[in-house]
Amino acid sequence: MAPMVLGPFPFEFLISALVTILVVVDPVGLVPAFLAVSHGLPEKSRRHVALRACLIATAILAGSALIGDWLLRALSISLPAFRIAGGLLLFSIASEMVFGLRVTRQTEAAEQAIEERVRNIAAFPLAIPLMAGPGAITASVLLSGRSGGDPIKLGLLLAVIAAIMLLCFGVFLIATRLGKLLGSTASMVLSRLLGVLLAALAVQFVIDGVRVAIAG
Repeated sequence: MAPMVLGPFPFEFLISALVTILVVVDPVGLVPAFLAVSHGLPEKSRRHVALRACLIATAILAGSALIGDWLLRALSISLPAFRIAGGLLLFSIASEMVFGLRVTRQTEAAEQAIEERVRNIAAFPLAIPLMAGPGAITASVLLSGRSGGDPIKLGLLLAVIAAIMLLCFGVFLIATRLGKLLGSTASMVLSRLLGVLLAALAVQFVIDGVRVAIAG
């Protein structure tokens, strides 16, 4: 029996997945929303909310990566069409980040959730839609489709999702200190830079979708 020969390690896919998921989820940008949601909670409860939110978001994004492509086929939606639509959606999110609208909207959603006395703030608005929102779900499905069914690439995507959620958990644990350390100016500049990067990635998704659609 001939030994199985593995191809080269997909570093480009790993970097693409890492940058895309990191920018879309934006752990540092979630700090104001987390502080607003968890305001007044004791430290133990705050840690519980952070852990629960990260677990829920991980399950949602991992599920999107695993069954998203199958769901598209079941709905007769081609991957190029989803790439184009997903790229436009990601570009919309990027424009909000560049013009400073996303953090404001996240904080307002968090404050509204408190006012309405939502029972489980870990699930809403933290996990959904702030962490595992339409942009992150779209990115997970697009990256899953880009893996071409390669188990190594799919495993890397799941590992990236888990790593980003672990980073979110760490950021939430130090949210109070991080908010004071960064200040409003540094947070604004970082959000703008990440928004420009995400806009470029979104345009690339659209270009890939159009190219495949024309070739097909």
